[in-house]
Amino acid sequence: MSDNHWWFFDLAVVIAITGAVTFGVFSGVDGAVRTVLLIPLVCFLPGYAFVSALFPDKPTDEYQPFDDEETALGNPLVITGGLESIERTILSVVFSVATVPMIALLASATPRGLVLETVLSGVAMFTVVLSVLAIGSRYRCPADRRYAPSLSKTSLFNTPSRPNAYSRTNTRPYNVAIVVALILLVASAGFAIANPPQGDGFTEFAVETETVSGDIDTMYQSTYTAGETDELAVSITNQEHEDRSYTTVALLERVADGDGTDGDANVTEVNELDRRSTTVADGDTHEQTLEITPSMQGEDLRLTLLLYEDEPPSEPTTENAYRAIHLPIEIE
Repeated sequence: MSDNHWWFFDLAVVIAITGAVTFGVFSGVDGAVRTVLLIPLVCFLPGYAFVSALFPDKPTDEYQPFDDEETALGNPLVITGGLESIERTILSVVFSVATVPMIALLASATPRGLVLETVLSGVAMFTVVLSVLAIGSRYRCPADRRYAPSLSKTSLFNTPSRPNAYSRTNTRPYNVAIVVALILLVASAGFAIANPPQGDGFTEFAVETETVSGDIDTMYQSTYTAGETDELAVSITNQEHEDRSYTTVALLERVADGDGTDGDANVTEVNELDRRSTTVADGDTHEQTLEITPSMQGEDLRLTLLLYEDEPPSEPTTENAYRAIHLPIEIE
């Protein structure tokens, strides 16, 4: 990889990995595989592209002499250009950890909000654009100063020695410790981002209401005619973090006391009016239309809408339902 003809090879690999990871996540890869794919993209590649764009030249040591009488420096000062492999690795992780949260903050302001797909698209675009800029920066460097990763001449754990006051110190143990710490940081941060904590799931169950105006007494239809069929629209919103199957049961109940909205009211008569089943994807809202054909008459009646996960029991009641809505009605 040290051949000057392959000076852009590492950046080409960065672009290729970024594209492959993005394609894999958008294709539906999940679980541990997704975590492994996202770790380099989240914790290393954006910073590496950024560092490569800032430092396109390879490390070199030059000596700048100083006059004892004017500077009080008796030894020449080493002026270093470029970065060693260990320095590039550390800065790549640091810049990645700093950059990804900023991209996530920008993603939260988009219409889709803070979701994995939005953040991943931003990180991928950032990485690819900086990689292209880094290739341009290296191209403008003289061929003999152009940085190209090399595994044959230097090692990540043992950088070339430089003549300085600390030249007698063996830096290899410190480099190994830094690399181990970086690996732990990359693994933990990648897992946390690929598997964000989720709160307890819930399901929203609601009746579609009418437009509020001064001409209506209630926001839903509260008057029915015995024997005539009317439609009642309800909505189910799944926020359970997975696809769920639901069954909605519509009951007509006569209550002996209470205002009809109390789930503990004394029910003296029950008729089942309709039952509908559906499957709702996570994050989606499904609208159902129930057919209401009352068989009783009076003012002490209510519609009870019960929502169950999967199939309901043989005798649906408010107590055994996942969600329940009580609507006091009058049937003429």
